[in-house]
Amino acid sequence: MWIAGIVDQNTQEAVLQRLQDTMPCKGNWKNAEAALLSQPIELSWAGERYIMTMDGELYQTTALRKELITLGHTFAGHTHGELLLHAYAQWKEAVLQKLNGVFAFAVWEVGQKRLFLARDRIGVKPLFYAQVGSGLVFASRIKTLLAHPAVRPELDAAGAGELLLLGPGRTPGSGVFRNIREVEPGCFAAFQENKLSVFRYWRLTDREHTQSFPETVEAVRELVLDAVHGQMPEEAPLGSFLSGGLDSSLIASICSKTLADRGERLQTFSVDYEDNDKYFQAGLFQPNSDPAYIRTMQEYLSSDQHWSVLSPEDLMAGVEAATIARDLPGMADVDISLYLFCRDVKDAVNVTFSGECADEIFGGYPWYRDPAIRNFDGFPWAQTTRERTAFLQPWITERIEPEFFVYDRYRQTLRQSDILPGTDPTNTRIKQLVNLNFRWFMQTLLDRNDRMSGAWDLTVRVPLCDYRIAEYLYGVPWEMKNHGGREKGLLREAVRDLLPDRILHRKKSPYPKTHHPRFLALAEERLRKLLENDQAPIYQLVPRSALEGLLRQDFPWPWYGQLMRRPQTIVYMLQLDYWLSHYRVQVV
Repeated sequence: MWIAGIVDQNTQEAVLQRLQDTMPCKGNWKNAEAALLSQPIELSWAGERYIMTMDGELYQTTALRKELITLGHTFAGHTHGELLLHAYAQWKEAVLQKLNGVFAFAVWEVGQKRLFLARDRIGVKPLFYAQVGSGLVFASRIKTLLAHPAVRPELDAAGAGELLLLGPGRTPGSGVFRNIREVEPGCFAAFQENKLSVFRYWRLTDREHTQSFPETVEAVRELVLDAVHGQMPEEAPLGSFLSGGLDSSLIASICSKTLADRGERLQTFSVDYEDNDKYFQAGLFQPNSDPAYIRTMQEYLSSDQHWSVLSPEDLMAGVEAATIARDLPGMADVDISLYLFCRDVKDAVNVTFSGECADEIFGGYPWYRDPAIRNFDGFPWAQTTRERTAFLQPWITERIEPEFFVYDRYRQTLRQSDILPGTDPTNTRIKQLVNLNFRWFMQTLLDRNDRMSGAWDLTVRVPLCDYRIAEYLYGVPWEMKNHGGREKGLLREAVRDLLPDRILHRKKSPYPKTHHPRFLALAEERLRKLLENDQAPIYQLVPRSALEGLLRQDFPWPWYGQLMRRPQTIVYMLQLDYWLSHYRVQVV
């Protein structure tokens, strides 16, 4: 459920309606100082009146509810929002240390005239804000902020740098648009008397790991099982994304066994692409394709298997819709395919699981394992700053120096990595990479997951994002994580009895993309058509010559991550052009 609100004594009903029109959920609360949108709830406690709106859900809430009852709280129902509001009224910001869940929420304290904003530790749920005069407006989506007449869709040189030097990633806290910010994961903010204060309540903290390897294996197993079981809804049907890889297969296996005890069957969902069996090209980052492994798991689980098979035309038709869903140019066909996939899944279930984020936590990506990539002094998933600079109009490079713009953000994140003194160089670098992934690469994937599923009101749970798993694994030494010389070797050892050998030993392969040559041909066709338009908005940021170059040659490295090669880079530029037009972006 998206949320939004305004703290401003001059807010008019027409402005509230404009914000409300961008949101699927209705209902609001308003007084002379503030307004909260999207099914707000109220509570009077200890002389204060609280109004709250919440996006997300809490897990393993029984103990929290019992504790509140012993403190005198009574509940009308069993909603997560009601529980959270009572908990906030009791403990204020200290409640954040008690919560296990994914959330973004806002509380208006009527008597204190104080707005409290908070976001979950990992950053699964988004929360943006903008200061407007002496007031503040916040929302789950950028599009909602832009509906406020004082929040203009302005893009300066730094915003252009976010899009073209870092995109589809972005600097933690950046909303790309000038004057739009994001509450970072693990942070909360308070707005009172026209002043905004932001605080961090959680980060990855290093600690000495004293357990033996067998003890570590058992601890990991217990954490993973508890995270999945704790997020399984009591109501059926339940779905699980299934790629045939270790992470999604593990979650599906745990869910399937639990449902079987209830006499129910798990529904599994997989995406594939037209003629990928014919055109798939193995490479360093994608060594094999998914369908054969998916079928192995489907037989192992006896699940109700659903397939979404997408054509190049399907993907190109989704360029605009996926851009609007994310509110920014995204991961091209990787975004688009998930957008279309979630549409199909929503026809069958309301809640499904994803194996997202295990690679960041357990060290599955090539940049953890390949020494050359691991030791690269920069973002390992975006090693193309020099090539990307060619996509900047001169006015941008006159205001920002590209190499410094990127490298300074990288170094700042390294400085924020908590590492115990005396840690050896390999483990130091691994912990730096974990922190880099948490604050940058993983956020891009979580953005994608939330926006593409949210467009269809599909709940996609990510149990391997459980903060307890992240906290524990951060302190585990690399030699344990890399058990057997395999990516995620520790996780494989912890769950070896839950998966068939073929899946347990499968080499990591990322989210699938199309390899069909027609996709590239369609992308090139769209780009040529764009180049015929002398007034295309993208020329404000990108020289025509750079776009023409995309019709001729590829980069030595992907544009971003593991999958964004030339076809995806072309689509990213198409998304950028459309975004500039659709959001009426003013380049300043």
